[in-house]
Order: sequence, then C-alpha cells, then structure tokens
Amino acid sequence: MNKITIIGSGSVGATISYTLAVMGLASEIVMIDINAEKAIGEAMDIRQCLPFCNPCTVNAGSYADAANSDIVIITSGVARKAGQSRLELAQTNIDILKQIMKDITHAAPDAVYLIVSNPVDILTYAFCKRSGVPESRIIGSGTILDTARLRARMSEFYSINQNNTHAYVLGEHGDSSFVPWSLANVSNVNISDCHKSFKGKNGKLLEFDYADAERYVQKSGGEVIARKGATFYAVSTAVCSICKCLLSGVDTTMTISTMMHGEYGIEDVCLSTLSIVGNKGIRSNVYLPLNDEEIAKLRHSADTLKAIVKSTVI
Repeated sequence: MNKITIIGSGSVGATISYTLAVMGLASEIVMIDINAEKAIGEAMDIRQCLPFCNPCTVNAGSYADAANSDIVIITSGVARKAGQSRLELAQTNIDILKQIMKDITHAAPDAVYLIVSNPVDILTYAFCKRSGVPESRIIGSGTILDTARLRARMSEFYSINQNNTHAYVLGEHGDSSFVPWSLANVSNVNISDCHKSFKGKNGKLLEFDYADAERYVQKSGGEVIARKGATFYAVSTAVCSICKCLLSGVDTTMTISTMMHGEYGIEDVCLSTLSIVGNKGIRSNVYLPLNDEEIAKLRHSADTLKAIVKSTVI
C-alpha cells in the first residue's frame, strides 16, 4: 500500500495525481486544495480513467485525510507568469507554505515531503527550517527537470536516445544554475570529444554549443509559459520519477534540492547537487569531482539563493 497526498490541485498538482495513477505508483491518492470543488472535480476525472490503469483510490480530502501518507507532494502557491523569475514569487509562496506546514506535518509526521512549488530552493529551505521534519525526508524537486531538459537537448542535437545522454544541471532551479560540462558525456564519450565521434543525420560531425544548451535549460520553461500559460507535463513526470525511487527501495542518484552542510564549501542553503534517494528519503549526497570553475559557479548559485533568503521572512 502506497499512499501519496498532493497539496494543490492546479495544473501541476492535478497532472502529478493523474500521472501517479497512470503509472500505478500509488494505491491511494489524496488531493487537497483550498478550492475544495476543484480538488473534487480533478479527483473525479482521474477516478474515471482508473478502469484502464492499476487499481487505485483517488479522493479529494482535508489535511486529516493525509494521515499515514508515505509521500506528501506540495505544489500549492502562486504560479509563475510569463517574464517573471521564480525568485520573484518567494515571499508570497513562503507565506502560503507556512500556512500549510503545521497542519500537514501534524497529519503526516512520518511522510517524505517533496516540495515542488517555486522558488523551490527557497521553499525547501523554509520547510527544513520550520517544519521539524528531518532533513533526510525533505526533498526539493530542484534541477531534476533542468537536467531532463538538458539531456533532451543533447538527445535532439545528436539524434540519439535520451538514455544515452548523461549530464547534470546543478545549483538553483533558475537563472544561476549551471552545467558541469567536465562530467557530461554521450554513451561514455566525454562531451568535449563528441564532435570527433558523433555524426548527425546529414553525415557531418557535430560541434555542440554549450552556451546555447545552458540558455535552453534556463529559458525554456519561460518559453513554454509564454506559449501555453504554464508548464506541467515535464515537471509532473519528473516528480513522479522521484516518487518511484522513494517507493521502489532501489537507491538512485538524482539532482534534487537539499540542505547543504559544508559540501563544496557551501553551508545553510538548499540547492541541487547529486544525491542518492531511496525509500526513506535522502540517503546521502554524492561528492562530484567538479573542477575549480564549476565549484565557483555552484558557490555563486548558493550566494544568489542566500541573498533571497535574507530578503524574506522565513
């Protein structure tokens, strides 16, 4: 029996609920929203697809209905608008999180908490500081989506299966994120040598544009919002991938936002590095062999986030 509660039934929360049901990851899904009618409607719609999926119960409920949840996913908050940075949402969504925090942690004290709302690194930090939940059970979705976007971009460029591309986005889920290119590879060929090894469909060797790829990772979310009003498919699938790791018991590495305790010389801030995730939450961080330039970029990202934390009331 796997019970997952999703707080927030907007585009992201509802799509996560639907994807969890279709993937068969939960036996019980509880949807909670300040707009109770919206949550009821979303739950009803998802229930009606279940005859084609694995058995599952999906209901709208209150915080009390979250009791005994294995995972609680928090998606509530004000959505990012076109042209708006994630960090501009900080104080508004911190205040919303603080309203939720006491009730949900009282109802589900032993759950793993997965923070998805933006700015995710700031909200993950606030949850770590105020919730009383052990840090090993607090996960920010972080740059797992950015990493997926990067690998998708590499896959498109080389016309190769996404599973053959290996690279990470680290730091803030936002404009100060960066790619440690020294670790990136395609089928174990370092990205710096791929122009010697991989030909495009036209038969020519391909020179990868690092700067273009980083711009794509940082700006594509905003471009999707400008075109369709919101992003929800990719982030929902990324969140469900984290849930799958939490529930399967098979430890998996992923770029998620966690509290830093001296790694790479960084303290007291949440951002994404590589972590090992298993069925009890975060097992440990992985110390990547970053070069000096990459460590400096990670520290810059940490400083950017710390400046936002100082300007808010956590």
